[in-house]
Amino acid sequence: MSLVKGIHHMTVCVGGAQEDIDFQTRIFGQRMIKQTVLFDGRYAHYHLYYANANAEPGSVYTTFPYGRVKGRPGSGQIQSTAYTVPKGSLKFWLEHLNRHKIKNGGIQERFGQKFIRFDHPSGIQLEVVEDNADTRKAWTTGDVTGDVATRGFHGPVLSVREIAETERFFVDALGFRKTGQEGAYHRFEIGEGGANKTVTLLHEPDRPSGSWTFGAGTAHHLALEMENDEKLAEQKGIYEELGYTDASEIKDRMYFHSVYCRCPGGILVECAATVPQGFAVDEPADQLGQSLLLPPWFEHRRAEIEAMLEPIAVPESNFPGGIKKPAAKPAAVPTKAAAAEQPAGGPSRRTSAVFIGGDKPKKKK
Repeated sequence: MSLVKGIHHMTVCVGGAQEDIDFQTRIFGQRMIKQTVLFDGRYAHYHLYYANANAEPGSVYTTFPYGRVKGRPGSGQIQSTAYTVPKGSLKFWLEHLNRHKIKNGGIQERFGQKFIRFDHPSGIQLEVVEDNADTRKAWTTGDVTGDVATRGFHGPVLSVREIAETERFFVDALGFRKTGQEGAYHRFEIGEGGANKTVTLLHEPDRPSGSWTFGAGTAHHLALEMENDEKLAEQKGIYEELGYTDASEIKDRMYFHSVYCRCPGGILVECAATVPQGFAVDEPADQLGQSLLLPPWFEHRRAEIEAMLEPIAVPESNFPGGIKKPAAKPAAVPTKAAAAEQPAGGPSRRTSAVFIGGDKPKKKK
């Protein structure tokens, strides 16, 4: 029996932070649920989270505005992320995307489902797929109403040069089953399948490999949902038992705990278990996304970090209860020494950093 419950989140690298916010909230109709920072590296970067109305795992799309470095799209990467929308809504989406001059491929069909693939301003690709079976609560805006809005993920499309070893990873290590092939597309599902339980491999044998680092215009990783830390440890054991010995230790990502493993096709796969309070662990649920939240171990460096970040503004309509100031901060602001302490026997976390700059494009020589 698989330990995987479905998709937890998707993470990509975009360009400018404000450009990303404007696209996600105003055009794509997503709800911003978290403003925080990348926990790794020497540069201060935002980590922005978007989701459906209930901020559910399986709808959470996170972005690293990474204008400082360009990524190289290619195989071994997430090619696109598909969201479900109600049947019959693609006419709206085609007109909506064209009105906003968003590059798209028009209405297409894959495995009997109609979809539209389109570009984020950074070049990241997204899809809306018709699926009436998905009843999750959509987030709505003035332009994207409930009858057409996204419900959450259908699943990612992963570009790989070879199918066999990536198929083995998803089937043997993660418990997916192959449920179809249509041309170069190979579909895999977990549990009952369908929305939020589907991964599609796209066979592109002649496509050069894409970059694996953080870089604007490329997707970074796919995260699959697991129940708790015990299941994460069990999954790490499965990886090692099968020979996937590069699986990480369990990492503390504040809102969830994670284990990472790069699959044979090149895509970085995370397994994530949400902490008990989820995204409300550091701010009230009705104020999600309202202000910059830092992990307790970085809180004492707030002024330094904020000075390195691009100023941003989120539409007030994004907040269901309206703007409430001051937004909540972590209950305790630890000292630098206390922040460095690792939780005994718990997930690892990076608690110190020498920040040397913010997200500014590299100067051309």
